[in-house]
Amino acid sequence: MKQLNLGGTSWQASAAALGIMRMGTLNVDDAVKALQAAHEAGINYIDSADIYGGGLSEETFGKALKASDLNRDDFYIQSKGGIILDPARSHDGLVFGQRYDFSKQHLLDAVDGILERMGIDYLDAFLLHRPDPLMEPAEVADAFDTLQRAGKVRHFGVSNFNVQQYLMLQEAVNQKLMFNQLQFSAAHSQMISEGLQVNMDNSPVATDGGMLEFARRKNITIQAWSPFQYGLFEGMFINDPKYPELNQKLQELADKYGVSKNGIATAWILRHPANIQVLLGTMNPDHIKDSAAGADVNLTKQEWYDIYLSAGNILP
Repeated sequence: MKQLNLGGTSWQASAAALGIMRMGTLNVDDAVKALQAAHEAGINYIDSADIYGGGLSEETFGKALKASDLNRDDFYIQSKGGIILDPARSHDGLVFGQRYDFSKQHLLDAVDGILERMGIDYLDAFLLHRPDPLMEPAEVADAFDTLQRAGKVRHFGVSNFNVQQYLMLQEAVNQKLMFNQLQFSAAHSQMISEGLQVNMDNSPVATDGGMLEFARRKNITIQAWSPFQYGLFEGMFINDPKYPELNQKLQELADKYGVSKNGIATAWILRHPANIQVLLGTMNPDHIKDSAAGADVNLTKQEWYDIYLSAGNILP
């Protein structure tokens, strides 16, 4: 599989990663099959968060890793922390946050919990899970230093931060913030639209301060979550009748390159020169493999624009 240099460093990992948010819904045998499918597809990067499945996803991952013929060295493992869940707020089986907490003690406790559930000694990366308006950058810096000195975390990053939030934290911490997780897909491409519609009457309201371009300038690895979805909970655009032109174009290119429509959707993200890493959230072994196969498809520039336009976007 195509490899990326993460965060502008010499650290290389697969262009597609496996997100294990749904692994808590699997039994251990099925979780083993998902991990094996990812490994066979060339995926060597795992993404998690302490809140996924209320912690069950990480517990299942840890059990599956031990039950499989794989080992810790087969994967780079990343997790996130900082969200305090509120069981009273849920939607479609997902529990929403009550608040965020980037205090030093909470971050230290979060990492300890992650390591215990996964049955591992360290994380390759730990990310702050969404921005906290009450964040004290100096306290986060203290937490990061403590975690790194203890050998519990090797690299750090954020998720869903805009440019100013990223800069405020980066100025305080001693480590480079190597990652920013952002929702991005052919049907959720505001980061592209904001850059294209500058100074136009129909210009979208900027929400991230030009994070896509900023990430390219600063060698920040954007990790694209929900790569096959539109909206937050609306669903997948693959085979959705709301996106007939997009699905027609995806199928046309899937036939040309001998992959699935999911594979072409993956290839569309990876065609962007920002060296984006795609987070695959499926637990279906076949879907893991056919989505990952798109990492080795190199779309032409016209094909990339054709997909963008077929999703209902316009060019000025």
